Order: sequence, then structure tokens, then C-alpha cells
Amino acid sequence: MALNPRIADWSGRRIWLVGASSGIGRATASLLHARGAQVVVSARGQAALDRFVAEHPGSDALALDVTDAGSVRGAATEMLRRHGGIDLAMYCAGHYLAMDASNFDLAEALRHQQVNYVGALHLLDAALPVLLRQSAAGEAAHLSLVSSVAGYRGLPKSLAYGPTKAALINLAETLYLDLSARGIGVSLINPGFVETPLTAQNAFHMPALISPEQAARAIVQGWEAGEFEIHFPKRFTRLLKALRPLSDGLYFRAVRRAVHG
Repeated sequence: MALNPRIADWSGRRIWLVGASSGIGRATASLLHARGAQVVVSARGQAALDRFVAEHPGSDALALDVTDAGSVRGAATEMLRRHGGIDLAMYCAGHYLAMDASNFDLAEALRHQQVNYVGALHLLDAALPVLLRQSAAGEAAHLSLVSSVAGYRGLPKSLAYGPTKAALINLAETLYLDLSARGIGVSLINPGFVETPLTAQNAFHMPALISPEQAARAIVQGWEAGEFEIHFPKRFTRLLKALRPLSDGLYFRAVRRAVHG
């Protein structure tokens, strides 16, 4: 059942992807550009943004720092000046470093929080007024947050990363309850393992690893189907979903068995 307005035609839609210099964000921006959308990519690295624009004629770039509310707000103002609105805003900025309790690093933990979660709040501050105005005028408006299946329940090596993704899941669910009645689409994207610069540091086997291009196709298909939660690849994410309702004892034993054999 569709929980959001289906997006049948991407032609001319103004899509702002925050955190799109590499990985899932970049691949999604590239696919939407090919579908005819007016794609605007944002990230800190101007050089990476310039390369995207050079390779995707007609796209646009706005450099920003997601940890700086003023920077994100300024980029949103420029987005409106150049393009007149935001039909879909996607927050896909992310930071990841494997961490467990034996090597806790406060600065790294706080960096995860600032990029993965607080940055999403900065996007809300900048984009929600625009989306609310557009929705009130009967125009398209959609907000999409990229979380992770690591936010479902606690996982080894995810002491800094997992809690920020759990916060995004809760945030997206709350936003849906607040905004869906106003006609604003809200979607939550929960990838499994995707081959990106972030996951390249993992020394362990990553089951059901997929490419950023495969992830982008799953995301766009989910938007087109009007899904709230878009999770992939299903052969992996369905297994993790099945573990969520287990009692604490059963869950901890299952995870330890999977990790240690």
C-alpha cells in the first residue's frame, strides 16, 4: 500500500540531494538526472560537486557544511533563488567509523552525531518551511532521510554509527505522522551494505553487498511506489527485520552466534 504520493514523472522536478558527492547520494543524483529531473547536489567538497555538474549537464551544485546550520540555510536560500522551490529534499550525508566500547572515542562519536543526525535537523530547519508552503499551495513536496539497517537494533562495531541511524528512523516516523496529513511525502531509506567510501574501511565480510547504482534504483523505485520505508537489498534487510521483535536474550544470542560462530 502506498503511504506517500507516488512520483510517476521526474521530468523537471527540483531535487536537492544533500551529501551527494559520492556513494548512494551521487548515484541517486545521476539516475534522477537521467530521468529528467532538475538535480541539485550538495556536499562540502566543491571539486567533487564540480565534477558531477561537468558530467551531468544541466545539473547544479551548492557547496555546504551539514554541521553548520547557517551554511545549510544559506544553500536552501540559494536553491530557491535559482530554482524557485524544492520538490524533493534527500538527506544522504553520512559519517562512519567502526567503534566498540574498548576503543571509545568521544570526538569520533560526536562527529557521527553532528553529520548523521544534527545535519538532518539543519536540513529540516532550512527545507521544512519551503515544503510546507508548497504543500499548502497544492505543489509537490517530499522529504527523504537516509538511515541504515544498523539503526534497527544494536550491532557490534556500531557504537558511534548505530545510535545516530536509530535516531533518524525515529525522526522519519515522527515526521511522517506530522506531515503526511499536510500532503508532504516522507520516506525513510534503510540500506544494507552498499559499496561506498564509508564501507570500504570494513575488514569483515559484508553480506549481500550491492553497488551504489543498485541502491539508487531501489530508492527511486521506492519513491515511485509511494513507499515510506525503502530498504534493500531485501534478501538481507528482511533477515534483520525478522530479528527486531526477538526478546533481548534471543537477539543478543543470535547476533553473537552470527559474529563469532
